[in-house]
Amino acid sequence: MIVFDRVTKKYPNAQEALNEVSFTVETGEMIFLTGHSGAGKSTLLKLTAAIEKPTQGQILLDGKNINKLTARQIPYIRRSMGIIFQNPLLLEDRTVFDNVALALEISGYRSQDIPKRVRAALDKVGLLKKEKLFPQALSSGEQQRLGIARAIVHKPTLLLADEPTGNLDPDLSAEIMRLFEQFNQVGVTVLIASHDLGLIARLKKPILTLKEGRLLE
Repeated sequence: MIVFDRVTKKYPNAQEALNEVSFTVETGEMIFLTGHSGAGKSTLLKLTAAIEKPTQGQILLDGKNINKLTARQIPYIRRSMGIIFQNPLLLEDRTVFDNVALALEISGYRSQDIPKRVRAALDKVGLLKKEKLFPQALSSGEQQRLGIARAIVHKPTLLLADEPTGNLDPDLSAEIMRLFEQFNQVGVTVLIASHDLGLIARLKKPILTLKEGRLLE
């Protein structure tokens, strides 16, 4: 599914975010990415999602070399991904339903297919009864679940999450992680960046640890 082969990422200000990072995530795995603030976790996820390209090394996603993708090919690659951020970046002037539907509209789904998919995604995250509300009427945990619904509405095979529980209390964090486990149990590959070591330890999944841009053994 994901292969990093001696990947280095340097930014124009000479900051080295990643240094010769190599690892493999197999299809259907759920893996956590940990490390201190600034260790390179977000950069690694952006590289995986082809939001950025490495300075050196290569990244393979389902056998495709991300480095060699053209600007036109990248959106097609991303259709197999769901991406979730710490701040779900919801549209405050659109309802819960419309926030999720927009992801399908942008991807070119037929209008008659959208309602069923949206309601299925909302049902999975427990928000089906709140589809007519606006995001500001939701709790922080519900807003994060709405971000997850938007990310999984097109049934991705890969979920990337960057500190998805960073703003939540322990109970809500555990609830969000259970959602990711449920997606993983039906075959979705999941890669989550998180600093919540206690929560990660309880889930007993493989862990990749970054320190100053290098992957620790």
